[in-house]
Order: sequence, then C-alpha cells, then structure tokens
Amino acid sequence: MLFSQLPRLNFSIFVKPPLSLRSHFTLLPKHRLNFSALKSTLSTTEPIPISHAVETEPEPHVAISLEKLFVPPETEVSIDDSSLSTRILKGSNIVLSKYARDAQVAQAEFVKSSVRTEDCPSDGLPEFALVGRSNVGKSSLLNSLVRRKKLALTSKTPGKTQCINHFRINDSWYLVDLPGYGYAAAPQELRTDWDKFTKDYFLNRSTLVSVFLLLDASIPAKPIDLEYASWLGQNQIPMTLVFTKCDKRKKKKNGGKRPEENVNDFQELIQGFFQTAPPWIMTSSVTNQGRDEILLHMAQLRNYWLKH
Repeated sequence: MLFSQLPRLNFSIFVKPPLSLRSHFTLLPKHRLNFSALKSTLSTTEPIPISHAVETEPEPHVAISLEKLFVPPETEVSIDDSSLSTRILKGSNIVLSKYARDAQVAQAEFVKSSVRTEDCPSDGLPEFALVGRSNVGKSSLLNSLVRRKKLALTSKTPGKTQCINHFRINDSWYLVDLPGYGYAAAPQELRTDWDKFTKDYFLNRSTLVSVFLLLDASIPAKPIDLEYASWLGQNQIPMTLVFTKCDKRKKKKNGGKRPEENVNDFQELIQGFFQTAPPWIMTSSVTNQGRDEILLHMAQLRNYWLKH
C-alpha cells in the first residue's frame, strides 16, 4: 500500500457516538512531559492488585507532547493543570476520565467461537476486540488481562486462532480474540477468508466499543501493521494501539532499537493519517506491564459507551 496516497483520516474512538464526541481538549503549544516516574493511576475505591513482576530492567517510557495525548470526551486538560501528570496512565498517552471505574476482572469464561459476525453473541453486551499480526502475543495478553494462564490457548505455531472467539468478563462485557494476520504459512484461501470475516466483524458489529491493535514493540514497524492501522482509521473503526513485548531490550551495539524507540517510530509513520492521536499503551505479558492500564482504559471506554 502506498501510504502517501491515503487520505488524511478523522480518527473516531467510539462506534456508537453521542451527539458530539468532540473533546474539550484543544491543541496547546508543544510541551514535552516525562511520565516515567508515574505509577498506575488505579481507582482508590476499586483497586486492581498490581501483578508480581519478574526482575527486569526499568520499564521503558516515552516522552509525550500535550497535543499527542488521548483525551476522552467530557474530559478537560490544561497545560496549567498541576495534576495532569497523575491522570495519565503509565506507559501510554491516555488521560483518565471520570468513567474509569469498575475495572477489575472478577470472572472470565469462554462463550463461543464464530466464523460469521451474525453468529456472534446477540445479548448486546459491549466488547473489545484484540487483533494483531500472528505471533504478536495476543493470547498471552488476553490471559494476562484475566489472570488465567490458559483461558486463551497459546501456541508456538502462529495462525492457530481461526475464529471470532468471545470471552465473557464479569457477565457484563466481552473480550474478543480475532484471527492473527500476516501468517505466510497459512493457505492463501484461508488467509483470504480470515480477512473477509474479520473485516466484516469490524464494519458490522454494533456492540464493538474499540479494536485493540497489537504491535510488537521489540522490532521495527511492519508494512502490514501500518496497512492494518490505516484501514481501521479509514473505515472509522475505534482503535487503541497496544505495543507488546516491551520487556525485550535490544542492544545498541547490535543495531537494534529499544521498545520506546519503535513505539515513537510507529507513531511518526501513522501520524499523517489521523487528525488526532490514537490512544496507545505499552505492555508486556512477561512483567504484566500495562495490564492495569489496559483494564482502566477499557473501563472508561465501556462506561462512556453504555451511557451514550
């Protein structure tokens, strides 16, 4: 795909918009903030226990300019707000809103696998879809979110997820595991079918709150990831970028880039196709980095969607 030929995209966060989704956030003069020292901004009334992480290097961080923050609707920020840094989720560009509540996962169960959008659960519960290139760590992230090692089966062979898999959380919303894309060893006919029913799901699933697009932060951006992100934006599909494998540290002497550098590079590559910055989060299923942040972000999107 020739990205220079794509139209500039108007990024939208929600499938079911209210009368106005325009944020109260206005572009302010560029002013970089460093949020590396922040801790997860978890609800004091409904805390999520912090996972026990293995010993590793300090989590990577990215300096963020104010105009690149994701500010949810009905949320105000100002450069003069001294509390702003405490309202930004660690390892992300996401500002917390008043809707960030009920983020705990108390129950998770597999419901069904579907090969057609019309066969998916019809109970009207809101859902979040996880999608990414094969072997990006999608099943591992899902298991980390629900704190169960085998809820979504992981495989050493990429491309094993071949259906739309629904997992009901707390009997009130769904996590959806979608087929991975870009697995060259899969038959061409099968890859075409996966693409067809996955895209049909994105375009026609009325209860889809947001797609969480998983990207491997341990390696440079792949053209297929850029194409997928641009397709989602072009079709006004709500999207959050989830950078996985952020625990993997590359050595400069070997020519490799660190995760935070790959995160910055990806955003530089896609910024011309979006009028506002998409939300993004850095994660690791090994250290559980980003787990609490994803759940809080999902909670604020879900609660806003339910209200409107």
